[in-house]
Amino acid sequence: MRENPLVLHVLGARPNFVKAAPVVRGLDELGVRQGIIHTGQHYDALMSDVFFADLGLPSPVANLGVGSGTHAKQTAALLVGLEEVFMAQEPDLVIVYGDVNSTLAAILVCAKLGVPTAHVEAGLRSFDRAMPEEVNRIVTDSLSDLLFATSPEALSYLAAEGVPAAKTHLVGNPMIDSLFAALPSLDPAPVVERLGIPSRYAVATLHRPANVDSPEAALELVSAVLDVAAQIPLVVPMHPRGRAQLAAVGLVDGPDVKVVDPLGYVDFLSLVRGAALVVTDSGGVQEETTMLGVPCLTVRPNTERPITVTHGTNKLVTPAGLPAAASKALSDGATTPAGELPVLWDGAAGPRIARVVASWLKGENLSPASRNGRL
Repeated sequence: MRENPLVLHVLGARPNFVKAAPVVRGLDELGVRQGIIHTGQHYDALMSDVFFADLGLPSPVANLGVGSGTHAKQTAALLVGLEEVFMAQEPDLVIVYGDVNSTLAAILVCAKLGVPTAHVEAGLRSFDRAMPEEVNRIVTDSLSDLLFATSPEALSYLAAEGVPAAKTHLVGNPMIDSLFAALPSLDPAPVVERLGIPSRYAVATLHRPANVDSPEAALELVSAVLDVAAQIPLVVPMHPRGRAQLAAVGLVDGPDVKVVDPLGYVDFLSLVRGAALVVTDSGGVQEETTMLGVPCLTVRPNTERPITVTHGTNKLVTPAGLPAAASKALSDGATTPAGELPVLWDGAAGPRIARVVASWLKGENLSPASRNGRL
């Protein structure tokens, strides 16, 4: 290892920025040399650039600007671009986040170049390989040298797949670090006023391929969402993915539905914090609502974050069951997480990850305590 090793973070989509910010801060406090590669997977400034400002991230050392496309086209562009950056920068460790195509491409390039890697949010599984993200998770974890898990069940999944325990570390959830840091700034009132919505409202975020890629699935989903909007005014920050499909089947035309452009991190969480209900198919939103105590209905048959169901405010629903579930959630009112909050979701995951990375860069043997969040 070089005397002054370099760590690079590969970020491509909103959740990556949110998870990386606490890790970047933690490594900075330990004096580790580092840089950010922005792949441009989310090419809209409202889906990416604004997060650098909201989360206090430094400017990237490279911006690939890959934009949208099919999985193959996007991943191919990422492979070419990341290889060029890694060969020029010569990192000692590359840290990847979550399950997006940028993460998959980075892990593959590093494996071919012999660059060590770390995966933040390792071990999450939906056990549904029809999800592109599930394939990305499995491949990423199989090739990573350091695996940082957000919850205990993730460690058991990794062990079942044969990942050596010495590589795995239970560190908590850095997305929750960012949420805790933002809490003093999360005020729904200015966002509600600017969007021109009533004080009592629900929020929906919809973008999963299984929900929006086919006209039949999109129509079923939109019909259910419009039934929810008949119960409570609904705000939909519209993800670029699936926007045309959802619009084509009538989402933008529904009464009591306010479709808005993607929001920045603070604005979006402020909106969620003030919501009476959230309807989503996103992974991270399930975690954020768990900590904010906002009822969350996830329109999916499964989740790679089951801890948000057992310890949080999240419930899985089908499109057909969504209107009734929404009615019950709105009738029940504000909720609280079930039982104790998830272990180590305490706002200190970023520093834990940073300490493990710093020790690894020095070639130090990591103790069992460091692998269980006690370093």
